[in-house]
Amino acid sequence: MALTFVLAIKLLLLLLAANGSPVLAKWLLRDKWAYPLDGGLRFADGRPLLGHSKTIRGVLTGTLATAALAPLLGISWTTGALLGLASLAGDAFSSFIKRRCKIPPSGRALGVDQIPEALLPLWLFRNALGLDPVSLLVLVCLFTVGGLALSRVMFRLGVRDRPY
Repeated sequence: MALTFVLAIKLLLLLLAANGSPVLAKWLLRDKWAYPLDGGLRFADGRPLLGHSKTIRGVLTGTLATAALAPLLGISWTTGALLGLASLAGDAFSSFIKRRCKIPPSGRALGVDQIPEALLPLWLFRNALGLDPVSLLVLVCLFTVGGLALSRVMFRLGVRDRPY
């Protein structure tokens, strides 16, 4: 099955829900229930494993948001939840890489900030979704460009602390 416009929109919406809902939760709840995902652990290099910006609240809101949105898009809630969880795992991986590169939490790293959180879930679900390598590349590029644009809008609205 080739990537269709409708499938692309559905997948991009799910990725947006997974990665946007933790930002909205932070904006609405501030520091309430913002327990660090890494529990404050440090890696062998002495720097935080992930950093304080990756929270259990973020994983829960991102996973629940995709689980809730998926049925509205004709996708099972379990697939939505797993896709969201995989996207957030990709996001945590990018934070791990950024900490190793001495980039502070919420610091900017073009590509590192966007690619893992789109590529990991899409790659994991590629067979179930019928995605070929070109479709994966197109979706990751669309997510990256769209995420950068949306981040600026959210910054101007006061939802984000800084634009990406």
